[in-house]
Amino acid sequence: MNRPPATARALLASGLSMTALLSTAACSVQDGARPRWFSASATAAAPAGERPPGSGAGLTQLQAQAALVTEADLGEPWVPTRGAKTWRDGLLKGTTERPDCQRLLDALYTEEFFGAPAGPRATSALDAAGTDTQLRYEIAPYPPADVDRTLAWLKSLPRRCGQFTAATTRGRAQGVEVTDMPLPPVGDARQALRITMAGETEKGELTYLTLDVAAVRVGAEAITLTNAGLDEVYAEVTQHAVRVGAERLTEIRKQGRAQI
Repeated sequence: MNRPPATARALLASGLSMTALLSTAACSVQDGARPRWFSASATAAAPAGERPPGSGAGLTQLQAQAALVTEADLGEPWVPTRGAKTWRDGLLKGTTERPDCQRLLDALYTEEFFGAPAGPRATSALDAAGTDTQLRYEIAPYPPADVDRTLAWLKSLPRRCGQFTAATTRGRAQGVEVTDMPLPPVGDARQALRITMAGETEKGELTYLTLDVAAVRVGAEAITLTNAGLDEVYAEVTQHAVRVGAERLTEIRKQGRAQI
């Protein structure tokens, strides 16, 4: 693991000062609230090749799957995932007394930024071989106005939650920093954040998680991407995946009802 920057130690120091306060906070993420786990194609609201009633010109399940970003788009060292990384429960499942910041933590853990989709959903997940870094990519349809409201909320988080303290399920304090991340000008609307979490294990070892989250609306579909790990997380990978994915989704949407 790369040595964390000095800002991580500053975040950790501020986090440790709040340990006693946060150790009494009630956990808003229920124990049963597990993320929908990664697969090459997620379960859908309609059979493959069909659209659910009222979905209009939305993508079919096969079209959504064809629009996914895969290891072929990113090259080495990316490979299909082998499962959840251990840092998910240990670091992402946390609590804070600040409502907007808690909403962010909950969304990162459950992988639900936009709520229930209005049609077929497809996901892909990749691991950077030899590291703790994992990338998850999802396409699903939502009402555009709802997506735009969520994008506006994400845009506000560097101001509302620029730095805050969270407690893990084991009561360990983490300093969290939220900053804006630029994205290529693709899709109809977009927003990205870089989130860093600095803390200590029960053995006193420093942990430093970097997480990029990006969301792009392309018509009635939304792309949600997370790229996170304890090792180096490259913003260029996040930006490249967003560009490739949004351009591919735009092209597939133009095909309309064409069969794939």
